[in-house]
Amino acid sequence: MANNRNNLSSTKDLKRVLGFWDLMAVGIGSIIGSGIMSLTGWGIDDTGRSVCIAFVIGGFIAVLARSPQIFLNSVARYRGGDYSMVGTFLGPRWTGTYSMIALLTSVTLSMYALSFADYAMPFLPNLTRKTIALGILTLLFITNTFGINAFAKVQKFAVVLLVIALTIFTAVGLTKLDGNFFEPSSFMTKGFWGLWQASVLMSYTCDGAQYVTQMSGEAKNPTRDIPRVMLFSTLGVSAFYGLLGIVASGVLPVDQVAGQPLSVVASAILSKPLYYLFCIGGGWMALLTTLNSSIATCTKPLMQACNDGWYPRSLARLHPKYRTPLILLAFYYVIGFVPIAFNIDIDIISNITITVGAITKTMIVLCLWNMPKVLPDAWKNSDFHISSGALKVLCIVDLIVIVVSGITSSFELPLPLLLANLAVVVFAFLFGSIRFKSGKVQVEDSYELS
Repeated sequence: MANNRNNLSSTKDLKRVLGFWDLMAVGIGSIIGSGIMSLTGWGIDDTGRSVCIAFVIGGFIAVLARSPQIFLNSVARYRGGDYSMVGTFLGPRWTGTYSMIALLTSVTLSMYALSFADYAMPFLPNLTRKTIALGILTLLFITNTFGINAFAKVQKFAVVLLVIALTIFTAVGLTKLDGNFFEPSSFMTKGFWGLWQASVLMSYTCDGAQYVTQMSGEAKNPTRDIPRVMLFSTLGVSAFYGLLGIVASGVLPVDQVAGQPLSVVASAILSKPLYYLFCIGGGWMALLTTLNSSIATCTKPLMQACNDGWYPRSLARLHPKYRTPLILLAFYYVIGFVPIAFNIDIDIISNITITVGAITKTMIVLCLWNMPKVLPDAWKNSDFHISSGALKVLCIVDLIVIVVSGITSSFELPLPLLLANLAVVVFAFLFGSIRFKSGKVQVEDSYELS
């Protein structure tokens, strides 16, 4: 028995302890990030005080973008998250391509840590940006080695502090609105097109609930809780953002806040203690919760990929007590550590993920397209079941949006970065094809019907 406990490596061995509110903390913490602090001002620049409407529209755009995962999660538990979805509905050979893309794009860990440092530096003047970034990265990785329960406790505490800080900002601000708030000239300052541009921009601030998908193997009731968490957290945060947008655009004249970070308004309406609470509870916790979720979820697809033979199975070995993949956590820690420690330009690396991200999104939409054929009975019994026609229309709309946005983003990249994007995609597909043909890959069914 002891020997078996010391050789745990399967996603079947993960602790299934996360309830609805644990997952909700992941969803909210993943959605509320630096975007709300930095992008709100640019939304105001696009549409003035109607940014509050843009937030609500942005929430629906985010739900549309993530609807494939909402529907897919309603039919089964996917122990490897999106990786298992790809294997279940597209076939085993595509899981290698997906896993390699997920691995190559995990540089976002460095981005979140550095963004946290940017918010923390004004309050920690004796520490360098690198020191703060490496410190928070190390602290959260150590926390996550102590199991999913330790992660959940930190996440819930940070989310509560985050919500309190943003609620105080909103509540105080609503009492200090400009007396001319409803002046028509302050709304839709650039017409309907400006409102649409702002809505698309605000949809990025409402996105992030998809991280919950990777927690399916550790959820108590994934088919019930994960779709609802994704839906409720996204729409709930967008509605809350709408109130926050009223304050962000309605206390000071529009021309004073357009293009400015949220801290400009906060410093004007909050006392010094509350301002510090806003910066620490809002800015710091927004990045901490996103980074914490990223660390907790990044290992699950790769863990299942190790189980299936794409990478050495020994990498997925779990701690016998905490059931955490320590080797994979250490591997991802190095991925996050190296760019920060050696001052590698994160902006350049992150731009290499733009086109690549469109590939993985396309895979998930195609999974939804195939779902009624692969798991027809489970789909019929889903609480989120819709007609075949409606499902296909949804898939087509999603594919159009992904292709158009992916091509648009690619055209905005300098030629070297565009070529780097294409090189990453080609490498991922070649890896999947060559490794699969080697005969060393045996992809198991990593989904479970409840």
